[in-house]
Amino acid sequence: MKRYFDYAATTPCEKEVVQAMEPYWTEDFGNPHSRSHVWGWTAAEAIESARAEIAGLIEANPDEIIFTSGATEANNLAIKGFAYGPNLYGFETDSKRKKLISIATEHKCVLESLAALEKDFEIVILPVQKNGLVDLDLLAANLADAGMVSIAYVNNETGVIQKISEISKLCRSAGVCLHVDAAQAFGKISINAREVDLLSISGHKIYGPKGIGALFVSKNPRVRLRAQMSGGGQERGIRSGTLPTALCVGLGMAAKIAGKKMSEDFQKAKKFHNLVLAEVVEKVPQIFVNGDLASKIPHILNLNIPFVEGESLMMRMSDFGLASGSACTSKFLESSHVITAMNPDERDLANSSLRVCFGRFTTEEDVEFLIENLVKHIAELRHLSPLWDMYQKGIDLKSIKWSAH
Repeated sequence: MKRYFDYAATTPCEKEVVQAMEPYWTEDFGNPHSRSHVWGWTAAEAIESARAEIAGLIEANPDEIIFTSGATEANNLAIKGFAYGPNLYGFETDSKRKKLISIATEHKCVLESLAALEKDFEIVILPVQKNGLVDLDLLAANLADAGMVSIAYVNNETGVIQKISEISKLCRSAGVCLHVDAAQAFGKISINAREVDLLSISGHKIYGPKGIGALFVSKNPRVRLRAQMSGGGQERGIRSGTLPTALCVGLGMAAKIAGKKMSEDFQKAKKFHNLVLAEVVEKVPQIFVNGDLASKIPHILNLNIPFVEGESLMMRMSDFGLASGSACTSKFLESSHVITAMNPDERDLANSSLRVCFGRFTTEEDVEFLIENLVKHIAELRHLSPLWDMYQKGIDLKSIKWSAH
């Protein structure tokens, strides 16, 4: 039987979400931007209801929610739209505030959006500490002349929660715009959008449909973005394109359900997270957790398993939905840039890491079966590893000078 443990990559749609969307594929098919007839009014009303549900989950106003195709588009729009638009608090992009700051563990869509701006802006990518958290003193030291800080609320590979409230205070005192990628935080933990200026979310991370997301764009203080697509400017002139009514409704319903089930989901994930810690991390020698255990969501558990290659372990456990990194980079079979950034002097750790994600439909039986197989296959792979044999004999592997021949 297949068991799914990759909820950070995507989630199945809740049945209520599918049911809520269904009418807008068929009888209520109207264009929500058609203002002259009932079909358009019906679709527009449904979208505004969804916008209100999303806003309510993050303490925002409905008119501060801009629909996008997902968090990737939202992140691109936030970063590029801010960079080339009038900056927050009246700073113009042709002024001295051309510094944009992020951290090395960000999602690739954030890092690549910033890389695309290197010709016109000063891009500063700060390192993180071994626990995955940014050093707040280091961040504060770099805020002079900065226009924006872009940082994820929750890391998609480790579940580490950045100290957004403290980062917000630093940014506000320095007059710097704060963009937060909340794709892994939205619907899992409480978020106060009033602490930030821009915030990205994704539908398919919270049991909603793929192909829909949103960007919170603050009106107080006001953030002004330059549109990245030409067209009708349907979303406050910031984002063009006919809104997909069914997908917007699906995201709204998923947000509504998340608000009701957030605490239950959190406690369930915490139970399973702690079970794996107790039965695998604490009982099997030389297994560690990547990321700060005191500052992370329980839904994501990233294990470092020395002397075992993560890809080899996943191949042996092909009936389990597991990952060794982000779904957006796994097709390239490259080492996780997140784990590498946390351990720059121990780059091999990225190849021996495994991400386990718990979700709303995970059962205790699933977790127990996962633990049984993890323990079994780790032991088998280590038995085949000469490095494990050397370690058990007390040989200091770091002291060995390896030859290329």
